[in-house]
Amino acid sequence: MDPTIYYSLKLIIFMLLSVLSTIASKPLVNNTYPKNSNYPPLPTCPIKVSEIPLIQYLIPYDDDSPRCTPMPPHINVPVFPYDRPPFHFALNLEFIEAEWYLHGALGIGLDEIAPELAHGGPPPIDGRKANLDEVTQRIITEFAYQEVGHIRYIEAVFGPIQRPLIDISRAHWAKLMNMALGYKLDPPFDPFIDSLHYMVALYVLPYIGLNGYTGANPNLDGYRSKRSLAGLLSVESSQDAILRGWLFERLEEIVEPYNITVAVFTDKISQLRNRLAMCGIRDEGLIVPPKLGAEMRICTNVISANVDSISYSRTPKEILRIVYETGDEHIPGGFLPEGGNGEIARMYLEQNQPQPAEHSDFNYPGYDYEEYPYLEPPSYYGKFR
Repeated sequence: MDPTIYYSLKLIIFMLLSVLSTIASKPLVNNTYPKNSNYPPLPTCPIKVSEIPLIQYLIPYDDDSPRCTPMPPHINVPVFPYDRPPFHFALNLEFIEAEWYLHGALGIGLDEIAPELAHGGPPPIDGRKANLDEVTQRIITEFAYQEVGHIRYIEAVFGPIQRPLIDISRAHWAKLMNMALGYKLDPPFDPFIDSLHYMVALYVLPYIGLNGYTGANPNLDGYRSKRSLAGLLSVESSQDAILRGWLFERLEEIVEPYNITVAVFTDKISQLRNRLAMCGIRDEGLIVPPKLGAEMRICTNVISANVDSISYSRTPKEILRIVYETGDEHIPGGFLPEGGNGEIARMYLEQNQPQPAEHSDFNYPGYDYEEYPYLEPPSYYGKFR
């Protein structure tokens, strides 16, 4: 072969390889990001995502294949009418968590991220960016987007409620920590000043949600309802475990300037939730007497559970007593100054009114009991249409 032709071919091959290498090194087309253009750019990942080949995750399969289809449900009804109120109740907690995480990690809330999910509900009170370190920032950002996904999913399957008024202000957190400690902290507790303060405050929230999902489980019958609860409970429990693990590593660390350890803070918060709920011990700090530990043998309590290591459960009434911080499911306050939304929360508020309460123009999804004539409508059916 003519040397000129040989070297020309070699040069062309080299150039082609160079071009292919450049293309391969570019990030994949972003088809997996949320479709809502209001989402801010995701933070820079600690590794080069372009080096992770996506093709290995795109395994083709056939939904109708016997290898992939699930076992048939015993009751072939996806969602019963009475399955919906518990999920509408859960949306109150999902809204609180979403706003707390979004503001803490990104400095913006649901109105900037996915405003359509709020359904005209008022913006939260005094949400702001927390001064988080890089690792904590990544954790809370992930939690935040997960909560947005939870709201979107619940609304899609069970129908929406209007976002309630949510108080995540410094003044509220200061009052809450004063209640937990039993005296007025000086200076007032500020969860936004650093990661430790933020995570101690965060200890208040995920655990309530997982208790609520655990408590709701026996009241559901639809196969999609039960699948939804299992998926939501799994993520809420994981969030709580990550949080408790983060705090457990800092068990003896002092929360400045109060000269109080993380262990004491978590224990006091758990005690407060037990006092407000008024239903015994269903909440434990990071260190417990061995009698309350796993198999009554250890005092570490990274994952809170009962004597059989089964998750504690709470009823909606207990959860409202805690979230309102009034110890009364009929009297709003705390995180929800005007009370929660949805059939269950509004029912308890209605019971506290001397006259019929005025409701917003937002129409809660109706429940066509004519479809299920053998089901007896609950006492509050039709009150919040």
